Amino acid sequence: MKILVINSGSSSIKFQLLEMDNEAVLASGLVERIGEEEGQLKCTFMPGTASENVVKIAEPIADHNKGMLLAVNLLTNPEHGVLADKSDIAAVGHRVVHGGEDFHQPAVITAEIMDAIKKNIPLAPLHNPANIDGIRVAQELFPGVPQVAVFDTAFHQSIPPHAYHYALPYELYEKDRIRRYGFHGTSHKFVANECAKLMGKPIEDLNIISVHLGNGCSMTAVKNGKSVDTTLGLTPLEGLVMGTRSGDVDPAIHAFLARNRGMSIDEIDTMLNKESGLKGLCGLNDMRDIHDAIGAGNERAKLALDVQTYRNKKYIGAYMAVLGHVDAIIFTAGIGENDEIVRAKSVEGLEPFGIVMDAQANGQRVKKPTLLSAPESRVQIWGIPTNEELAIAREAQSLVCA
Repeated sequence: MKILVINSGSSSIKFQLLEMDNEAVLASGLVERIGEEEGQLKCTFMPGTASENVVKIAEPIADHNKGMLLAVNLLTNPEHGVLADKSDIAAVGHRVVHGGEDFHQPAVITAEIMDAIKKNIPLAPLHNPANIDGIRVAQELFPGVPQVAVFDTAFHQSIPPHAYHYALPYELYEKDRIRRYGFHGTSHKFVANECAKLMGKPIEDLNIISVHLGNGCSMTAVKNGKSVDTTLGLTPLEGLVMGTRSGDVDPAIHAFLARNRGMSIDEIDTMLNKESGLKGLCGLNDMRDIHDAIGAGNERAKLALDVQTYRNKKYIGAYMAVLGHVDAIIFTAGIGENDEIVRAKSVEGLEPFGIVMDAQANGQRVKKPTLLSAPESRVQIWGIPTNEELAIAREAQSLVCA
């Protein structure tokens, strides 16, 4: 069974074709600069194998329809041998950022499901419209093929009311649906389940803290297989320090900046989302550049690293309190998988709580699931590569084959 996974952005389309019989990636690609003077498509066929082949196309790509058509034509080209025809695809899985309170699970897309996704556009005005574009194009290109929506927010719908409510006038929740929703749910669910397999225990018997560290960062407390708290909130701005996003700040800063700097609410929003975080502290938002700068004696780069890892450690402590006991901590995503310094500093000093990192095991990039904790650690520490495309494909397969 072949499943195509699509993640549509406002000017890009990320896609992956998987053979689900062995969960092998047949092709992985990115269409970007859609609507610009010259677009680009890059597709890697049979990645990681002796047959790996990279194809690049550079030409104007007017819209998502043109971008997906280019991708499908490339996938069905007999020269690459991954698809004989579009009819070989059994299902198309779509990443949809925001499902609001409407979706607790993935769903086969119908007219009613599309209406519900549209209803949640106010909660994700930059993401859901692009996701909808991707669904519409796929429906046109693959008529009759089941389309499945997998929601970033769905895994977090198990969070209890006392954890998802903000202490605001209740009518803001009733009328405007303002509450904690959380994101990266597909990633957190995937690595938590992989961790349970690695530990040889049912996920229902485990308490796990999942730490997703990339340009966007979040942490989730997983109790008996269910999300019970997460750091991202109504939007992907709350919580941990990120590449360009501030994470937690005093909300009165908005009024202070408006009064004292004359900043508009849009200017403040842009600052918090695009000019803050690591970038705001030291001018750099790539952790590799930050480490280089620290090596050259840059004190602000060191400050940025310290602020981020301190925030990580503080939330690990908070989620230990939420869970009562913790069986495992997982580090995943770009920084979580590749930065041993961030991992070490994020649990440094937690040894009295039974969290002990093995320096030798941790001193490497995590290219496959790796146990990073010392033998005496009561809490296992894992580095587990996330794979949201595979997670989406699995969800699509389970619905199509149900």
